[in-house]
Amino acid sequence: MSWFLLLLQTSFRNIFSSFLNLVIGLIILVGTFFFVVGGSLVDSIDKGMSRSIIGSVAGNCQVYEASSQDSPAVFESWQIPDLDPIPDFSKIKGPLMSDPNVSAVVPEGINTAIVVYGNTIDQVLEKLRKAVSPGTRQPKAVVDSLKAHVRQMVSVIQTDMGKVNQIAASGSFDPQAGEDLKKASSNEFWGSFDSDPFNHLEFLENKIAYLIPDSDQIFLSYVGTDLDAYQRAFDRMEIVDGQMVPPGHRGMLLSKYDYEEMFKLKSAHRLDQIHEALTEKNKKIAKDPDLQDLVKQNKLQTREIVLQLDPLSSQKAVSILQGTLNSKETDLSKLLSAFFDTDDSNFESRYKVFYDQLASLVELYRLKPGEMLTIKAYTKSGSVDAVNVKIYGTFQFKGLEKSGLAGSESLMDLMSFRDLYGYVTPDKIAETKALEKTAGVSFVSRDQAEADLFGGSSDVEQSQQKAINDKAEMGGGAKVKRVDLTQRVYTQDEIEKGVAMGAAILLKDPSQLKATMKRLQAICDKDNLGLKVIDWQKAAGNLGQFVLALKIILYFATFIIFVVALVIINNAVVMATLQRVREIGTMRAIGAPKSFVLGMVLTETVVLGLVFGALGSALGSGFVMLLNHSGIPAANEFLYFFFSGPRLYPGLSLGSLIGAFIVVLIVTCVSALYPATMATKVSPIEAMASDE
Repeated sequence: MSWFLLLLQTSFRNIFSSFLNLVIGLIILVGTFFFVVGGSLVDSIDKGMSRSIIGSVAGNCQVYEASSQDSPAVFESWQIPDLDPIPDFSKIKGPLMSDPNVSAVVPEGINTAIVVYGNTIDQVLEKLRKAVSPGTRQPKAVVDSLKAHVRQMVSVIQTDMGKVNQIAASGSFDPQAGEDLKKASSNEFWGSFDSDPFNHLEFLENKIAYLIPDSDQIFLSYVGTDLDAYQRAFDRMEIVDGQMVPPGHRGMLLSKYDYEEMFKLKSAHRLDQIHEALTEKNKKIAKDPDLQDLVKQNKLQTREIVLQLDPLSSQKAVSILQGTLNSKETDLSKLLSAFFDTDDSNFESRYKVFYDQLASLVELYRLKPGEMLTIKAYTKSGSVDAVNVKIYGTFQFKGLEKSGLAGSESLMDLMSFRDLYGYVTPDKIAETKALEKTAGVSFVSRDQAEADLFGGSSDVEQSQQKAINDKAEMGGGAKVKRVDLTQRVYTQDEIEKGVAMGAAILLKDPSQLKATMKRLQAICDKDNLGLKVIDWQKAAGNLGQFVLALKIILYFATFIIFVVALVIINNAVVMATLQRVREIGTMRAIGAPKSFVLGMVLTETVVLGLVFGALGSALGSGFVMLLNHSGIPAANEFLYFFFSGPRLYPGLSLGSLIGAFIVVLIVTCVSALYPATMATKVSPIEAMASDE
């Protein structure tokens, strides 16, 4: 013990006795600081991203058919994984819920929809068609207003075509289009509109509408699920616009993020982006090329607003813009272009004018809560199917409002999802039976389709061709009555008893994830459910491996730093040992054994490492606590998702602290081993004579 105390005293005395010791200590300090700070940041990002993934779609873990070629990838909607369906969700829910740590099992399936919107004139013509149709006829004042709006649109198209014709090469402008526009703008055309509105509308739809190339095709990713169970399980979900889909009803909730990106007036959305950058990110239009590009787009792309305004609204807009700009200009397009020519000094005032005065004249959103949306999607077999779904509102996840990843998927009821994905639902079965009865055909099951149709089935062989009933074909015969599925209320048993592509599992105690997954897999194997259980990280696909990649990069960088440190420390200790040859020889001459010399060099190096390692850990801990107080802002929407909010507040990782001390101890011991062994081989006589 006395020898050990003597070694410690000697070690602490020699820490600052040499410049080389300070170099060694500084290397250890920097490495330890980096290890503590980097480890704490990665652990904090890991926790933040896990909250984002678990709290939005994936749950703590997921189950899916073990026979599937792929595994779930809940945030990779651009490439839907090839999963075999779970035939009956109701049969797996009970066994999975039997685990004491499972709080919810939510059926899920991901698909991508295609939503096609007509251009602005298509939408106005559709309103006009409804206004003059017998079943939805509107008052004359409404019809006249819509007619005036269409006439103004035709005038705008004529003006645009005239400009194109002036600058385009000869022959590039279709003369027939010019004749059609001339006819559509004439007093004769509109004077005879009321006597034959539908032929006039057909002309406008076929000859004029296509001249405005602003129709949109939107790709919308969605999750088919039990909406009520989903809302109960994922407590970060909140309704923003409209309302929740009533229990048991078909319907859809759009992601608020996608709703703003895809369905909002483009000029208004660009204004919102500029406003957010100026007020929340402290950017300046004068210094940011991206903001300048948004301003330029708003200046040039004013036609979307011009086409939306009927004559009366156009007059109001001109008056507002003239007052705002202190201008006598009467051309609406020029006024709008000047209005959108914003800079850091006038943006806020014009942003306020737009929303306080101009926004009420236009439709900010092409789709509103409560309206029907026709959604087309590819079925499992590759064909395209379509359903009409009522949009009840929009939703977002608390803390992830501005995350494009968390807002990448909308929510659809499970029955509509099954229809779109091509699986048989009770409604399809009922419709098929009605068709059987009316048309005299037999229902062919999916499993027996090939045998029944091409295998010489007696039913097929004995069938006789029936004469076509012209009266029935033209609508005069018995009709199959279609039920309005948007009004039907489904029982919980109907919702659960059917196909699901997978299920998200929420746990009461997430810290017991691994143990719970083992128990769940055992349940699946015991009950022959044919399911595979994976954690949230694997269920998130490539995104879930992001933190793992970060950890690998951190550990590799730390490894490189400490390998370099090992070499430098080794050389420095060798040099320091050579400088102390006479001292070591004297100690040997007065009776110090080799073990004492070996222990002295090792102890001094380890103490040096621990002292500077502790100092590096303290500085790293202080820096992490400082970051925890101020937070690290999310510079983009990806970091917003990884941080699980607008800022990351990193916490000090105990594992990083312990790991730093272990690494420092190993590095210093290994680096001092050779110099210490070399010191024991010093001859006392040679060492004492070396300085004479």
